[in-house]
Amino acid sequence: MLTPQPPGFQIAPDDFREFCRFLEEHSGILLTESKQYLVQSRLRELARVNHCVDLKALLVLLQRPGSMRLREQVIEAMTTHETLWFRDSHPFMLLQTKLLPELSEQRPGQPLRIWSAACATGQEPYSISMIVDECRTVGRLRLPAVDVVATDISTQVLATARRGEYEMLALGRGLSPEQRQRFFEQTSSGSWQVKSRLRDMVRFQQLNLLGSYSALGKFDVIFCRNVLIYFSSDRKLEILHKLHGSLRPGGYLFLGASEFLPAMDDKYRMIHCRPGIVYQAL
Repeated sequence: MLTPQPPGFQIAPDDFREFCRFLEEHSGILLTESKQYLVQSRLRELARVNHCVDLKALLVLLQRPGSMRLREQVIEAMTTHETLWFRDSHPFMLLQTKLLPELSEQRPGQPLRIWSAACATGQEPYSISMIVDECRTVGRLRLPAVDVVATDISTQVLATARRGEYEMLALGRGLSPEQRQRFFEQTSSGSWQVKSRLRDMVRFQQLNLLGSYSALGKFDVIFCRNVLIYFSSDRKLEILHKLHGSLRPGGYLFLGASEFLPAMDDKYRMIHCRPGIVYQAL
């Protein structure tokens, strides 16, 4: 017997505000009043499965003991996973032409560590591994190992990222045919998988940016791009302080093209690269 569809999945103003508080508390995502349509469209199916006719009923379920799985599903539904290969291009160009050669000279014989935060389905960390592979091919790197750590709040997208397997349509978003042939191999099902030498370079791990980063260790470069725009000013500042604590002295932080560092002159130095900006930890 089919479960009846909630009629429009009703959202009362007070319930929407309560849901916004819940979402920010558990994920850091900040919703404005204009985003009610987003809640309605993204949670409608989850509400149907859980027999909730409105947002209030779903909120009641979220407060019950043992609701951890439902909370994860709600956060997953409300998280945007828009990504593509070599997004914005200039951070990867800078990584290839300046940062990797510079760091390899400064720390000869020591492994280099790069963190891709909010990595979604893996395009960013695999793009980083491709840059490392290209640098090694032309002899720019003399590093025994490069460790790329990739994290995301969503276990679902991390499962996709770990497989490193993509349809042709996804490969067309930022990759050239030459890069596809060099870095991927076609599977028996017709999809394309990142080659093992690149997959082995990346370690995926679930992480909420509101939590602790101490277990990850220190990094030479951090990519935290196109995610801080979803946080409040206070949350953003908190995260930027913690990211600074995760960088080695002189390490580099990349933010998204539309994201800017607030006044933190005691923590970071802004470097204009034309194009783009990178922040160096003091």
